[in-house]
Amino acid sequence: MILSDKRILEEIEKGTIVISPYDRKYLGTNSYDVHLGKHLATYKDRVLDARKHNEIEHFEIPEEGFVLQPDTLYLGVTLEYTETHAHVPFLEGKSSTGRLGIDIHATAGKGDVGFCNTWTLEISCAQPVRIYAGMPVGQLIYFAVEGEIETFYNKKGNAKYNGRTVRPVESMMWKNEF
Repeated sequence: MILSDKRILEEIEKGTIVISPYDRKYLGTNSYDVHLGKHLATYKDRVLDARKHNEIEHFEIPEEGFVLQPDTLYLGVTLEYTETHAHVPFLEGKSSTGRLGIDIHATAGKGDVGFCNTWTLEISCAQPVRIYAGMPVGQLIYFAVEGEIETFYNKKGNAKYNGRTVRPVESMMWKNEF
């Protein structure tokens, strides 16, 4: 079940959902709009290796915006820091973002109960498009959880994305055993 606007507000009041910065005007019928932070990154190497630590180069989106190019994966970050202590958060692109040909995540649209951080975005585009820091980029949708949680994400010893950050974080696939 997806939480309604009133339920999201109740959960914010209880502290089970945290959004910072928070502004009531970004609360939709059953979602909360998130915005693009000023930090982007690209991988240093054109060919990525799932077994190696692929390093990234960070840069800031200038005031005049930045033009995304097709065939390049950009890592972005949400302006908003979020915490979710009793629900499963899903991040989806806004329709206005999609209509510009921008995808904000390749596969990582679901968070875990206990996820406490900004969201790293896996951004790609269909054609060149200028983006700006602070632009609405996605929406968080919260799902109710059935059953008791045994281990929250922020309490897992092997969680790879627990460190609080304001910049995008590269893939940590290389930390997996395979």
